[in-house]
Amino acid sequence: MAKNVVILGGGTGGTMVANHLARTMRSEIKRGEISVTQITADADHVYQPSFLFAAINHARIEDYTRPQQSLLSPGVNLVVDPATKIDTGANKVITASGATFPYDKLVIATGAYPDFNSMPGLAEVADNFYTAEGTVKLREKLTNFTGGKIVITIDVPHKCPVAPLELVFMLDELYREKGIRDKVDLLYTYPIGRLHSLEPVATWAQPEFEKRGINWECFCNVDSVDPQKKVVNTLEGSEIPFDILISIPAHKGAQVIIDSELGDEGGFIPTDRYTLKADGYDNIYVLGDATNLPVSKAGSTAHYEADVVAENLISELRGLTPSHYYDGKVFCFVEAGLNKATYVSFSYTKPPTPTPPTEMIHWFKLAFNEMYWLSARGIL
Repeated sequence: MAKNVVILGGGTGGTMVANHLARTMRSEIKRGEISVTQITADADHVYQPSFLFAAINHARIEDYTRPQQSLLSPGVNLVVDPATKIDTGANKVITASGATFPYDKLVIATGAYPDFNSMPGLAEVADNFYTAEGTVKLREKLTNFTGGKIVITIDVPHKCPVAPLELVFMLDELYREKGIRDKVDLLYTYPIGRLHSLEPVATWAQPEFEKRGINWECFCNVDSVDPQKKVVNTLEGSEIPFDILISIPAHKGAQVIIDSELGDEGGFIPTDRYTLKADGYDNIYVLGDATNLPVSKAGSTAHYEADVVAENLISELRGLTPSHYYDGKVFCFVEAGLNKATYVSFSYTKPPTPTPPTEMIHWFKLAFNEMYWLSARGIL
């Protein structure tokens, strides 16, 4: 009887694990000894880092969208049907259509999602570049903007941790190119006492803000938004007026995780930081944004974790002891404007050290945007 591997999520991590398993265990799949099923809510796969560039009309989301089926190796069964329940007692996943998928091994890569209902008034007036719909709407506003105040508010946790910094640097240069930077007030806010949760990143960013005339306010936690007055009210007691409000609210885990009572209060699954197994479950792996690990919720995190999960699954399915461990490695490009970028690379034991931005690193970032599809297929 075949051993069933079920992968929840059709994003970066889930797709990489599925492809790694399908290629490495091709013979076992052909003999009917292993079954690999990926369950996702969406028939299309969208490269979400493209949203940053699409927001300023330097990319088109449709150019970074592929049918999920086209990314999967032969041997992976694709099911486009949202998972609604994970029954860990019976080792099965139930989907919205009522279908049931038993598993011997379960991989959870269900992602994280911005909660725009986390505070009063936010959903009514805030713009964002963390969803495809929000990005398209924001693009029109930013492209047609002729002057006023743009406020960026941030709550934690959120995915793509450096993206808000990237956007404010890109907007600074965008409006300089248009000759209206003197008419645009850029205000970046952050909920703690520095510009970013990673201290080396904050230390690098502050002099850049000062040099470019970008305003900032730390210890700024949004309490509510008044859509009529176009004012942000903070827990600290300040009122911040805006013409455009770009919000990155706190993210939460997928609804299926919340409904299955597998996560913490934010819907993120307690996960062993080295083995990537869900706490208390020997047959469940978790990766990417779905974990509660103290690392960035970023595509590179899912990429590095996918290698560990896939290799350990292969060992277990072949009756061997898993021997791969995740060391917390993350690598993120950081756009420092329209034509230059830097990067941060860090792990559980190694802090990040941003390098001076260069045009070459910017082009490396753009090149990776195009090569991403090879990574998703597990080729790169």
